[in-house]
Amino acid sequence: MRYNKNAILGGLMALSVAATPLYAAVSQSEAARLGNELTPFGSVKAGNASGTIPAWTGGLDEDDAPAGYEGSGDHHINPFPDDEVLFTINSSNADQYSEHLTDGLKAMLEAYPTTFRIPVYQSRRTHTVPEWVQKNVAKNAVSAEIVGEGAGLDGAFGGYPFPILHGDDEEKAWQVMWNHLTRWRGISITRRASEVAVQQNGEYTLVTSQQEAFFPYYNPEGDESTLDNVIFYYLSFTQSPPRLAGGAILVHETLNQIKNPRNGWGYNAGQRRVRRAPNLGYDSPIAAADNLRTADDTDIFNGALDRFNWTYEGMREIYIPYNNYEISSDKLSYDEVLGLAHLNPDHMRWELHRVHVVTATLKDGERHIYGKRRFYVDADSWNVALVDQYDGRGELWRVTQAILKNFYDMPGVWAGLEAFHDLQARRYHILGLDNEEPRTRVFTDDVPNKRYFSPASLRRRSVR
Repeated sequence: MRYNKNAILGGLMALSVAATPLYAAVSQSEAARLGNELTPFGSVKAGNASGTIPAWTGGLDEDDAPAGYEGSGDHHINPFPDDEVLFTINSSNADQYSEHLTDGLKAMLEAYPTTFRIPVYQSRRTHTVPEWVQKNVAKNAVSAEIVGEGAGLDGAFGGYPFPILHGDDEEKAWQVMWNHLTRWRGISITRRASEVAVQQNGEYTLVTSQQEAFFPYYNPEGDESTLDNVIFYYLSFTQSPPRLAGGAILVHETLNQIKNPRNGWGYNAGQRRVRRAPNLGYDSPIAAADNLRTADDTDIFNGALDRFNWTYEGMREIYIPYNNYEISSDKLSYDEVLGLAHLNPDHMRWELHRVHVVTATLKDGERHIYGKRRFYVDADSWNVALVDQYDGRGELWRVTQAILKNFYDMPGVWAGLEAFHDLQARRYHILGLDNEEPRTRVFTDDVPNKRYFSPASLRRRSVR
C-alpha cells in the first residue's frame, strides 16, 4: 500500500515508553525575568558586546507591514528594502568567519566553491508573538514539565513551554526541542505550495499540494483541558502532478506521546480508501522529495525524540538565513529561485543571531539513517534554523536550512522555505515554494470543528 507522503509535517512510530518522573519548572522569581532582561519568549533582550546583534525592541507585526501590503495571503513586501549586503562569505574567505559558521555551512562552501556564498546583512530581531501568547509563555515557565525522557509535555498551553532553560544538559536539550515542536505558528493556516527535488542537471518537477492546519494548542478559546492531547491537526491534498493527484494525508500531532503517539492516516485515490499510516515517522523516506528528506526532517525537525541521546551544547552566534523576503517574493519565478545545487544566493539574506546548539546521537540498538544530528535553534523564535546531519560512519551527509522570515500577519518568524542538501549525492530538495502562486499562506483565528480533521472527512474531501 503506497501513500502520498509529499507534504506531511512528519510522523511518529508507535512509542512504548515507561512513565518517568516529571522535570520541575522554574520558580516565579526566575520567570519574572521574562519581559525584563529577557524577551517575553526567553531570549536575551540586550544586544551582544560587539554590536553585531542588536537589542530586541519589539519585533514586527501587521502594524509594521510596508505600504501596499493588503493582508494575510498577500505575498509579503520586504520591510527593509534599503538594507545592503555588508559582506559576503565565500570559499576563499570562510576561515575569517569560521567561529560564526556551522560545519554544514563550511561543507557547503567547500562542496560548491564557485556558486555557494553567504551574503550577510545587518541583523534585525523581528520575532514577536501576540500579547496573549506572551502571557501564556510566562504561565508555562512555572508549570510546564517534561515527562517520559523527553517523550511528552504536561502543564503547557498556548506558548513556548520552556522560555527559561533549566536542569542538566539532557533536560535543556529536550526543552529546546519541545520549544521548537510547540512554537508559535498561528492558530489556523491554509496554503497552496510546491516542493521540488532538483537533479544535478537542474531539472525538477513540481509536486503541488493544498495544506490546512489548526493548532488547538494555540486556540485562544481553549486551555490545556480542551486539547484532547493534540498540538495540531494537519491535512494535505496533493493536486499535481497527475500521478500523485488526489492523494491526501491527515495528521494529529500529540502533546503527550506517552498517553498517545501521533496518529496519521493516508487516502489512496486509486483505491478510494482511507487507512492508518503508522510508518510515516522517523527516517521513513518521502517519495515526493525523491528520498532527500525523511519524515522527521519535515518542518526542519518533528516527531519523537526517543531514538537519540540529546545534549545541550550552549549558545553560539551563528550566521543563519533570516528575514528572507526576496527569495520568497512573487516577483521571482521558480527558475530564478532554484540554482543547480542550492537556492540562488543572489536572493538570499543571512544575519548573525544567537542560537541554542543541541546534538542528538543515535542510541545503541536504535535504527535511523542519521547517526548524529546537530541543531542550531534561533534563540528568539525557537525555530530550528540549521541542521548538520551525519551518517552512521560519522561523516557529514546532509545540511538542512530553514529560510526564515517574519510573517508580520502571523505575527512572528517562521520558515518561508525549507532546504535539504545531500552533500554526497550533490542534489537538494526545497519545500514550501509559492512564488508563482497568486497567494501565500493565510493565517486566521478560525477554530474549526474537530470533525473537520477526522479520518472520515479524508475520502469525502479528496478529489482527483
